[in-house]
Amino acid sequence: MKSSRNAKYRVMLTGAGGPAGWNTLKSWRIAPEKIYAVATDCNLYHLELIDEEADKWYLVPKCTELNYIDILNEIIEREDIYLVQPQPDIEVRVISENREKINASVFLPSRHAIRIAQDKEKTAEVLRKKGVPIARTIKIRRNHVEEDIKKAFEEFGSPIWIRATRGAGGRGSTPAYNVETALHWIKYWWSRGVNWEFIAQEYLPGRNLAWMSVWKDGELVVSQARERLEYIYPHLSPSGITGTPAVARTIHDDKVNEIATEAVLAIDPNPNGVYSVDLKENKDGVPCVTEINAGRFFTTSYFFSYAGMKLGIWYANMPYVLVKLAYKESIPRNIPKYNILPAGLYWIRHIDTGQHLVIEGKWRAIRIYKKLSR
Repeated sequence: MKSSRNAKYRVMLTGAGGPAGWNTLKSWRIAPEKIYAVATDCNLYHLELIDEEADKWYLVPKCTELNYIDILNEIIEREDIYLVQPQPDIEVRVISENREKINASVFLPSRHAIRIAQDKEKTAEVLRKKGVPIARTIKIRRNHVEEDIKKAFEEFGSPIWIRATRGAGGRGSTPAYNVETALHWIKYWWSRGVNWEFIAQEYLPGRNLAWMSVWKDGELVVSQARERLEYIYPHLSPSGITGTPAVARTIHDDKVNEIATEAVLAIDPNPNGVYSVDLKENKDGVPCVTEINAGRFFTTSYFFSYAGMKLGIWYANMPYVLVKLAYKESIPRNIPKYNILPAGLYWIRHIDTGQHLVIEGKWRAIRIYKKLSR
């Protein structure tokens, strides 16, 4: 059942039509208190997908259009919106840069932090100076592409990792085992007319990790780490990474918690709002930060929210926690800042199949197999 017009919280989610938006809206829908959620997107088809999760939805121009903020303000006034929360990176950037023009509250990291986080080269530079473990990185200069690629192979060995400096979902990324592959990969994208900048990085062979957190006035409120085990349609991408996992599990790892926290504080000494950090282990098992997503939730935020609902851990619903903090409500200080969910919770999902939460060791397929094998 949708929440009523007199709900305690009145929020707007921009760029809501994708999977990440659905996960955020779904988290708000199962929150312990009613949240009146208004969704906006520039894609009419995508809005149809979230019809059941939003109380109202509006088709709006692309966030890069000149009248975008004015139209948001019209909706804010019509729906009596208190909080505006963006979801995709491009929406985060536009809302952040225009926050004083928006006639509602935003609970975002600083402009400076968002600008750094949305540039992987700048992120790596800041983290390196602060001593946070990262993959070694070389910028690919447009007039010295082959020279820079050769330098990367000399310093990092083979393979190296090629990626675009901006964008989510593994944009422009691939492992390259020789200079020719790396060179032609970059030239291929440029030949398509995209204006991406690229970096070459040390290849990290270990676990693929993610850490999601919510902060208030420089203090970590809640966080949880997970490991990505499988991606949706990995064969469609040369890197095997397609932006969102098909299988993930919660983990407890003090080193991951420590490094991810240091990474956030490195780019923002007084964090507010949501920070999502990607990490991958190097050959020595050290988690290295590969990306910081400032101001938006990971695609699978509903994983933690749903698990929290099932286990009676309300603060695992981080989109709900974010709303409470934005409304200047206090969060009990006795809740854990790290490892808010048990380790070994698996989130299994795929296109057109829904989601399934499984506790490690309680595999239904194994039980059926053992029964058939008797």
